[in-house]
Amino acid sequence: MLTRVRTTATALAAAALLAGCAPAPEPAPGLDVGADVVSPVAKDESIAALLPPEVRESGVLKFGSSIGGPPAAFYLPDNRTAVGLDIDIAEAVARVLGVRVERQEAAFEAILPALGSGKFQVGTGNFGVTEERRKTIDFVTYIDDGQGFAVRRDSDLAPVTDIVQLCGRIIGTGAGTTFESTLNAQAHRCAEAGLPPYQVQVFSEQSASYSALRQGKIDVLMSTINGLRHATSQQPNLRFLNDFRRLDVGFALAKGSPLAPALQAAVNKLIEDGTYQRILQKWGIEPSAIERSEISPPERR
Repeated sequence: MLTRVRTTATALAAAALLAGCAPAPEPAPGLDVGADVVSPVAKDESIAALLPPEVRESGVLKFGSSIGGPPAAFYLPDNRTAVGLDIDIAEAVARVLGVRVERQEAAFEAILPALGSGKFQVGTGNFGVTEERRKTIDFVTYIDDGQGFAVRRDSDLAPVTDIVQLCGRIIGTGAGTTFESTLNAQAHRCAEAGLPPYQVQVFSEQSASYSALRQGKIDVLMSTINGLRHATSQQPNLRFLNDFRRLDVGFALAKGSPLAPALQAAVNKLIEDGTYQRILQKWGIEPSAIERSEISPPERR
């Protein structure tokens, strides 16, 4: 659910000097980002047989990936090597299927339209399953994440259980995300409650949103639960406020894609053999585990 930004110390230090903004958080201490939990995964011939013939013959799956920030996807200090939950899950699934991932970084908001055009076969970027998206996109779920809030340490904002608690505040969020959609759809409720409207500021880079929060340009940041928990663990002047709404998150595919059954079977194979749990443990997000992968489940209410 996050947009493109390279979140390594090297890249962001340079970006901060040029743009006047502070870097996004580094991986939390104790996370072994180099741990290899994927290479032992072997091809499963019966699952690979579920792939369309042209994919089996090419041996390649074309991914469009949003590299937003830890723990989902971010760059190592070489500014070239992408790591994170999304990267490990995609690589492990590809190994089960006996194919190679051909990954192209893309802005979050550009990936879903590109699936329909055939530019990418699969999209990753913490894409939450919503009814609106299900009209044109299929999903193969692999994680339980969702919407949450972060504030500065000195904020008087209480945990948000109703959107009207944000009336009169300035809210930062990512472009093209479920967060932006939720805020836009619920904006009328402030007037109905006789309260001043909230303002929504949309950011295309994660580092800019955290900088705005630290500097007091926004009052609250709405983003992914796992991302916010990770970021606030690294920034003592910020705190995670609360979960707001849980969403299934999955690989995004063009509507009716024949890849869905193969990807689902591969994720479930990883769950069954323990690889999935090892990947989540590596990134410190075991509470977000799912029991089984599903294809385009109904939006969670």
